[in-house]
Amino acid sequence: MSRYFIPALAILCLTPWMPSAAALVLGIAIAVSLGNPYSDFTKKNTHRLLQGSVIGLGAGMNLETVARVGLHGFVYTVIGISLTILVGFVLAKLLKVEKEAGILITVGTAICGGSAIAAIAPTIRAKPHSISVALGTVFLLNAIALVIFPPLGHFLNLTETQFGLWGALAIHDTSSVVGATMQYGQHALEIGTTVKLARALWIVPLAFASSYLFSDKENKSKPKFPWFILGFIVVAAIVTWVPNMQVPAEWVSTIAKRTLVLTLFFIGLNLTLSTLKSVGVKPLVHGFVLWLIVGSATALAVVAGWIS
Repeated sequence: MSRYFIPALAILCLTPWMPSAAALVLGIAIAVSLGNPYSDFTKKNTHRLLQGSVIGLGAGMNLETVARVGLHGFVYTVIGISLTILVGFVLAKLLKVEKEAGILITVGTAICGGSAIAAIAPTIRAKPHSISVALGTVFLLNAIALVIFPPLGHFLNLTETQFGLWGALAIHDTSSVVGATMQYGQHALEIGTTVKLARALWIVPLAFASSYLFSDKENKSKPKFPWFILGFIVVAAIVTWVPNMQVPAEWVSTIAKRTLVLTLFFIGLNLTLSTLKSVGVKPLVHGFVLWLIVGSATALAVVAGWIS
């Protein structure tokens, strides 16, 4: 049955009707209940598809606007990302979370959720189950943020500017930042989206750094240079500075988002029941506690006027 079911769902992943979280969950459900007869294919092509998707996502960025916003908030961005990574690594150590899952959850929380995880995973040669656990944790927290952030913003009497900043700094994925800030107001949406995209640029130096910091020193393997991140920058630069590229860029960005959903489906298919049992709940606790700390700290900083 799965031999026919899987290709049909793979095609559905390329349409707007398949949410990213649903693709991951469906892949896991099929692998656990029915098995994956295409395991050789999905394991072989998951990283390739992931890297290609990240390159395509560069078409959704305007480097001039994002760089301008990024320079304005350079200091608090560096401090925020550094502290989040430090706290995330300490928490992962205390909770004894698997190294790769801990790195991915921490980076996803520090920068921009699923996109950061997708970019960093190939550079540290993360195993499929580590990627899946990290993405699943981030998607769950994104769903919670969409529901609770707007009411919390009103409770704290945040202005649209303040809420846009808070949403961009405390919510993982750009899509969820858009969804939450849109509920708060047009200005909150504009602030939140731009600040989040500027923060997303930090994927680039972090991907290069992680390819060296987390290389396999025991086996003395050379770090894998993240060429796909260079492709991401090139695509973003072409879209920004080459005239009449807006329409093609929208198509490329849309296709990349759909192939990323297909990648999540493949990642889910690569999991086994024994792997899921071995992972446990520790990564979820790690992600939730780290998110709670980051969300509370950034809310305090925004209300106090330390971030503006």
